[in-house]
Amino acid sequence: MKVLVIGSGAREHAIAWKLSQSKRKPKLYVAPGNPGISEIATCAPIEASDLKGLLKFALSEKIDLTIVGPEAPLVMGIVDLFEANGLKIFGPNQEAAQFEGSKCFTKDFLMKNKIPTAAYKVCETVEIAMDALSDFEYPVVIKADGLAAGKGVVIAENRQDAQRALKAIMEDKQFGNAGERVVLEAFLKGVEASVLCFCDGETILPMQVAQDYKKAFDGDLGLNTGGMGAYCPSRIVDADRMDKIKESVLIPFLKGLKDSKVSYKGILFVGLMIDEDEVNVLEFNVRFGDPETEVILPRLETDLLDVFEAVVEEKLSEVDLVYNETHTVGVILASGGYPEFYEKGIPIYGLEKCKNSLIFHAGTSWLGDDYVTSGGRVLCLVGQGQTHEIARKNAYLDASRIQFNGCFYRKDIGQ
Repeated sequence: MKVLVIGSGAREHAIAWKLSQSKRKPKLYVAPGNPGISEIATCAPIEASDLKGLLKFALSEKIDLTIVGPEAPLVMGIVDLFEANGLKIFGPNQEAAQFEGSKCFTKDFLMKNKIPTAAYKVCETVEIAMDALSDFEYPVVIKADGLAAGKGVVIAENRQDAQRALKAIMEDKQFGNAGERVVLEAFLKGVEASVLCFCDGETILPMQVAQDYKKAFDGDLGLNTGGMGAYCPSRIVDADRMDKIKESVLIPFLKGLKDSKVSYKGILFVGLMIDEDEVNVLEFNVRFGDPETEVILPRLETDLLDVFEAVVEEKLSEVDLVYNETHTVGVILASGGYPEFYEKGIPIYGLEKCKNSLIFHAGTSWLGDDYVTSGGRVLCLVGQGQTHEIARKNAYLDASRIQFNGCFYRKDIGQ
């Protein structure tokens, strides 16, 4: 069986790594992939945004199943394109991908289906947004409507900061067209948790819950990033809380899909804010989370390829997700300056010394025979252990062994 994974980050590395363990021994291709992925799969130099190029490759190589990693090609309609050409592909279609492609779409869906979420207002112009600030207390959350690589959210502590953020997003186009509309949202207190689910439109199957760390620096300080680390299983979401999440979020989500006649097959990522007994939805994403994927998949015992096929064939009700008893802690090594400006092409040293963790490449490339940086998030080191503390120790032990100019990482992941 030939399987194509689309994407180039640590998430796709983890997906390919897990698929390589399938008892069915698929032939793996990843487009475009990265140096770490090239050790377990054939990399094809086709960007994730090149839908026509990906389609041509999948047809010529007779790919049996395609897995979409990042959100952009889903929002662009790659699922619709592949299915129109008779190809099996895992991921929601373009209509369903609006759950990530438009925060306005998601907020309206949540309110319509009585799924708990923060009070909000959609603003089409900067003038409307400035006026609407009076309806909110501080801090206030400002979200660019469209895709912004996980960075289109600002928490403004006062009116001056909020006005500055609105100008940057809507007038200066800090996030490009993603900021043509914004959502103003009431700030919610609590602890964030990520619930990733497989969904085939009829059945929704949550995975083990992971805790993600969004802020750049220790103590949850600094700017929002795509994620600086994660751990699994959650120490916050127990069985009772998961039952509440199913009842208040997942079941209404499925019913809302049917009422809206929206077909949804793929991953539903539910970002939650939990404050004691109160659970609110912060966001929906339509793909595996990063770095949650890197800490969840090493614990999954069920054959991932079987799960992907069950979703595509609408047989998810027949799947039982089984996990091992290990704990995982993932630490992101990032480039100096991330998530703003950072250099690329910096040599990476010490990878060969890492013996205590799984290494998933996020932003690396080759320079001759050497690894160099090519992104803001460079590597994800995932420690494993029979306890959370052992897993954490293993991740940080290897993090200390890797060096590149400007390298930094949070020291408090899983603390």
